[in-house]
Amino acid sequence: MALDVGEKTVGIAVSDPLGISSSPRETLRRDGTELDRLQKIVTSEEIGEVVVGLPISLNGTLGPSAQKVLEFVGQLRERVTVPVETWDERLTTAEAEKMLIATDTRRAKRRKVIDQIAASLILQNYLRRKDLMGRRDDEEATGSNDW
Repeated sequence: MALDVGEKTVGIAVSDPLGISSSPRETLRRDGTELDRLQKIVTSEEIGEVVVGLPISLNGTLGPSAQKVLEFVGQLRERVTVPVETWDERLTTAEAEKMLIATDTRRAKRRKVIDQIAASLILQNYLRRKDLMGRRDDEEATGSNDW
């Protein structure tokens, strides 16, 4: 499961059981109950890992937004029993916005789904990287290198 944590909302995306693709799930309001709701989702859906987008600035530093997300991650880690990782989410919201505009999604609808689309992009990038690293590890273990 991936999260796009903002000031007012948390976008959620989940992967298929094999970890091949990601799908937008829902957007939660940040009203003080979001950690409880996330804990319930992790438990009820048997989530094995949570990936939280970390808004690193373009120059690679952690600004105020990133610090707030790290605080959220700390609170989430206290609530769930699965690993919680962070993932560089630079420009995912902008990419999600471009995708929604390209599909002629109306502005009102974009506001409702943009965080879950961004979470889906975070998760897809994370899964792709994890798959590539797994393949590299397999190649190193077997001594094969097809490239």
